[in-house]
Amino acid sequence: MSLLDVLRGWSGQRKDAKIMRMLSGGLPVFSQFGTDIYASDIVQNCINVIATEMSKLQPRHIRNTEEEQNIPKGNINRLLKFGPNPLMTTSEFIEKTIWLLFMNYNAFIIPIFDSDYSSGIERRTYRAMYPINPSRVDFLQDPEGMMLIRFYFPNGTDFTFPYDDVIHLRKKFSVNEMMGGGLNGQPDNAALLKVLEVNSTLSQGLARAAKINASIQAILKIATMMDDDASRAERARFERLIASGESGILPIDLKGEYIPVKGDVKFIDKDTLAFLQQNVLNWFGVSLPILTGEFNDDQYQAFYEKALEPLVIYFGQKFSKNMFTERELDVGNEIIFYHRDMNYLSTAAKLNLIKTTGEQGLLSDNQKLKLLGYPPVKGGERRTQSLNYIDVSLINQYQMTSLNKGKAVEEHEPN
Repeated sequence: MSLLDVLRGWSGQRKDAKIMRMLSGGLPVFSQFGTDIYASDIVQNCINVIATEMSKLQPRHIRNTEEEQNIPKGNINRLLKFGPNPLMTTSEFIEKTIWLLFMNYNAFIIPIFDSDYSSGIERRTYRAMYPINPSRVDFLQDPEGMMLIRFYFPNGTDFTFPYDDVIHLRKKFSVNEMMGGGLNGQPDNAALLKVLEVNSTLSQGLARAAKINASIQAILKIATMMDDDASRAERARFERLIASGESGILPIDLKGEYIPVKGDVKFIDKDTLAFLQQNVLNWFGVSLPILTGEFNDDQYQAFYEKALEPLVIYFGQKFSKNMFTERELDVGNEIIFYHRDMNYLSTAAKLNLIKTTGEQGLLSDNQKLKLLGYPPVKGGERRTQSLNYIDVSLINQYQMTSLNKGKAVEEHEPN
């Protein structure tokens, strides 16, 4: 079964729905558009770095109670762990979603679920989640006031869903009331395009300069006046002489003068090119060491806090809000995207992390082995903790006990 078949079976057409009116007075009808900047290799590399790192996230359904935080068993965690739909793994699902978000400044995910009202409240059983890339989006309202969203695809197919059931991710959500991007709900890349155009012009100029420098090696100065046909004939004769000159000595008559051209083309200085590239990198929050993979712990931490962490938090909030009912949210259900893969850390940083968390009893022996790249061992779920720490609620009692013991020793000491 194809994705369109799945959506067709899940969607209701809602022919009685009408186009909504936004507060600004405009019509919420948007077409996806955002391919101009993606001809740049720098842009593609930046997005690819972010998408690749985000694909390492491990989303989990957790439930918070007053006593503890636990991971409930159920279909949501099965989907999040192994693959949200039959076509994708979890890593592919996240990577595709990031690309759609950065290309269109909007990404839409359709959750497929069954609702059960037998207990008096809605209970959902999720079967799949699909990221989609529509060519046009309409926001509608049915006669009961429910907000709907209609997706149009290039093949002419359209689907309509309740907006609350759709996970709608937005980038640079600002002036438009419904969509990310600019006023028209499209990517606002005007500032970035100017930088890319300058960078492209300079790059093309470098290529032309190098080609010209390699092509023109000398000038043949002809000392007599001649027409075009005679000039072409003289140039052809000159080229034949070059081709036949096995000794490296070029014989020419008194009419011609051979003037060598020294290859000394002036290229654009590297600081100018670096400045233009840095503007593109800053746009995405990606530093050059991250782009080349030659980063240290501090550089990756800065990249994570600037480019990745806002997305990690946003994804968790958005998935939680749309996947759970109000009742389920009230009792502590949420989706968290864990960034637990610490392979980017240096060996020294990993050992320091193991020491710090190990002393607190936060990691099992197998978790410590995993950080160092070793397989688990039997009995490795054991947790150990340093005796140098004490529960804060017991500090006063401990100090008073120690004080009383000290007094007792002093009273029994002979004068």
